[in-house]
Amino acid sequence: MALILSCAKENDLFRVLRENRVECLRYSSAKEAVARAPNGSGILVLADGYPDALTAVDEIVFDTVSRKGLRMFVEFPAMLPGLELGEPRGTTWERAVVCSEALAPELANLQIMAFHSCCFLPVQVPAAHLVFARVAGFDRAVYGLPEEVWPLLFEHPRGDIVVSTTKLSQFVAGRYAPYEALQKIWQWILGGVCPGKTFPLMKWKPAVRPYYRKDEWLPADIELRAVRRGSAWFRKARLFVDATWKDEARRLLDELPDGTGPGPERDWPVGDGSCGVLEGASSFVYPDGTQKWRYWLRNDCMGETSMAMALSGELCQADADKTVAANLNDFIYFTSDLSKGPRADPASPTYGLVCWTSKDANGGVYYGDDNARSMLGTMAAAAVLNETRWDEPLLRCLLANLRTTGKLGFRGNRLEENTIQQHGWQHYWNGEVTNYAPHYESWLWACFLWAYRHTGFAPFLDRAKAGIRGMVVAYPDEWRWTNGMQQERARMLLSLAWLVRVEDTDEHREWLRAVAEELLAAQDACGAIREEVGNLGKGQYGPPKSNAEYGTTEAPLIQENGDPLCDLLYTTNFALVGLHEAAAATGDAFYADAEQKLVRFLCRIQACSETHPELEGAWFRAFDFKRWDYWGSNADAGWGAWAVESGWSQAWIVAVLAMRGSKTSFWELTAKSQIRQHLDKLLPVMLSDVGVGTVATPTSAVPAAPPVVPAPAPAASTEAAPASAVVPAQAAPASPPA
Repeated sequence: MALILSCAKENDLFRVLRENRVECLRYSSAKEAVARAPNGSGILVLADGYPDALTAVDEIVFDTVSRKGLRMFVEFPAMLPGLELGEPRGTTWERAVVCSEALAPELANLQIMAFHSCCFLPVQVPAAHLVFARVAGFDRAVYGLPEEVWPLLFEHPRGDIVVSTTKLSQFVAGRYAPYEALQKIWQWILGGVCPGKTFPLMKWKPAVRPYYRKDEWLPADIELRAVRRGSAWFRKARLFVDATWKDEARRLLDELPDGTGPGPERDWPVGDGSCGVLEGASSFVYPDGTQKWRYWLRNDCMGETSMAMALSGELCQADADKTVAANLNDFIYFTSDLSKGPRADPASPTYGLVCWTSKDANGGVYYGDDNARSMLGTMAAAAVLNETRWDEPLLRCLLANLRTTGKLGFRGNRLEENTIQQHGWQHYWNGEVTNYAPHYESWLWACFLWAYRHTGFAPFLDRAKAGIRGMVVAYPDEWRWTNGMQQERARMLLSLAWLVRVEDTDEHREWLRAVAEELLAAQDACGAIREEVGNLGKGQYGPPKSNAEYGTTEAPLIQENGDPLCDLLYTTNFALVGLHEAAAATGDAFYADAEQKLVRFLCRIQACSETHPELEGAWFRAFDFKRWDYWGSNADAGWGAWAVESGWSQAWIVAVLAMRGSKTSFWELTAKSQIRQHLDKLLPVMLSDVGVGTVATPTSAVPAAPPVVPAPAPAASTEAAPASAVVPAQAAPASPPA
């Protein structure tokens, strides 16, 4: 029985069939294929013109199929006998869902797949094997199918035709997922057109894939290789804005929905950091496998990227990377609007703060967490480059965040220019707010501890200790998690590790160990840290509670605890630096061993791609460590499974790997900071109301258990992680966190 294709020779399916040594013939048109086919053959008519043109088939073709006893698979057809096809339409939040037992047991009913950005033909049929539908779930439609579904793969009532309403045969170029699901689908289709003939589960090289398998041998210099790939990614993706296209980047930011669209053209020059760095890749995948890019210029991403480029430049002896690191910090503090306006006015209560994005520079939005991560980036870059010109603005930013932190050590999710101007910084300094959300609070405490080490200014220590103690006492029942409970644990590690550095007590070591043990209880043997959500009533962004909620707001990558997924945007990346610093602070093998496992895992799953250089060397947000593939619930409205964040993810992973290569920790790397020399100048300007006689006289007066005073709900945000809108408490509580 012959297998005959009508397609271009570049078609993914034809190429994969040949690579798997499946005998087949190819013709350039459906008419020629059916005319030349021996009786009883199987015909695959594929959509060469997709999505611009429908597949050319007509009544003559279908009559020939019937007359010669052929069996046909056709995709994206111009017509079907006896069925009315609607006008092509595209998917938005719809995913492919199994809705029959035909593909069982490998693909069970309600199994979910991602066929990115499909164009399909609406049609009404009695039954289908696959449909497009908006469904919630990690890899299974947990709420069943919604009322509105669109047939994707079905058997024509005539019995000798299998139809796909979209182009299935671009499964490699289009990066359809999961891999093993596509294997089964094609085995079933081939068996359907050639009944009685056995076809293997075909194998192919995905367009974007992990560098190494779970059990594959790793070279001795794997971490150095990962650093080189990871730092090279910034240039391959053209994230460094060049002066020749900075105006175009700003236009795209302003005009595209959410500032997100096709990435920089491959012939655009790569900048040197002096015009900033783009945020990264959105999770949206185009039909050709490219992704949308986020044209936002964010303070946090730039500071973090400067750290990664400085450290990789030092390790790899790449002076150009060091130049980029310096230019990015100049952009943050001197040349962009991020630090200008009221932020540059000593009389302003926002003096010293840095706005989170250039788009909001006029209004002014200040996430403490964003300022913290940017400052940490500057600290590291300054140390590597032996540069002091950012010391004064860095200390200004530290003091600006300190004076908007309350007595109990908390600051709240975010503050805004108009409210700070209205109330004055003293309102926040004297406040007694609590906000048991480590994601938003804990890295400022790390910055304060670092600042205390270098300045001796006691309020840095006092407010950090107050906040940390309050957070520890509140764990776990009062903790408010953003996208998951694991990320909150991961975010606490850095401040707890540095608290041990500043005050090495049994109690402080116990706090660090307790949080780390809870986090690492979910570390898989492969090194991945499995995600978990906490009590749903305490979650800001929980899993969708219905199919209709899928894609409407920020969300976790999992639907329920136990889904075998790690999150490299919110958890794994921050756990990595936390474990690295904890190991260095304590000398405890418990942290070092966990870090080593995590590092090996991250080196394995770094993205490899010959066809998409803009993704080569990247770390995507989602990784399914059971499938060993980039997969997750893509419910997050802006930063889903296939997102790549320049700062949060890429920069911290590269930075920690580079520190490991240099055999140092962040704390040790930055030991020689000279910011203290600017303290006497800035204290009378920024903290005159509290006096200047508190240098080098730290106090131990820390409240034992601060009362719970709910923070006022901040305004809504479009930011990736410090998003501020507080979702209402959800009805069904999750299982208690481990």
